[in-house]
Amino acid sequence: MTEVMTEPKHVTIVQLNEAALTALADGDIVAANQESPVELTPYCAGSHWSSVWRRRSEQVATDPASAAWITGIVWDDDRRLVVGRAGFHGPPDGDGRVEVGYAIDPAHRRRGYARAALELMLDRAARDPRVRVVRATVSPTNLASRNLVRQYGFVEVGEQWDDEDGVETIYELTPGGART
Repeated sequence: MTEVMTEPKHVTIVQLNEAALTALADGDIVAANQESPVELTPYCAGSHWSSVWRRRSEQVATDPASAAWITGIVWDDDRRLVVGRAGFHGPPDGDGRVEVGYAIDPAHRRRGYARAALELMLDRAARDPRVRVVRATVSPTNLASRNLVRQYGFVEVGEQWDDEDGVETIYELTPGGART
């Protein structure tokens, strides 16, 4: 049986507070759900995402204004279900650069959620006059993500080493740039 890809109609990126982020980093789904505006799944609190939640909770503790920009929950409004995480690594830096990040729960992949989350982030970046460049860093082996960012006009500008993810290809886009 071939899996049919369907585009979600109503997807939102739900921001979490510091307490929810910290609970997710600690793998405590019960405490995270007490703080979250949406019902989180056990996958959200798994070890595969804990380093992201830890980094973001520390970031919000240090810079509360970053909470509106950082990684949140990808929520399917129609299904009332968490399907992944997405957001920026932080607010625009001094050069007007923001970096997108997203990950979809494997149970919900190939249904258009990464695309929907990326579109939400690109729309937000395009509306903020401080943003001059949107960056995405992708593992060279992640063909789905590489193809996705290329479809939105991201251009390869180099490589970098990430201590968690290893070698990454750097893609950049100027908001309002080419999209298909």
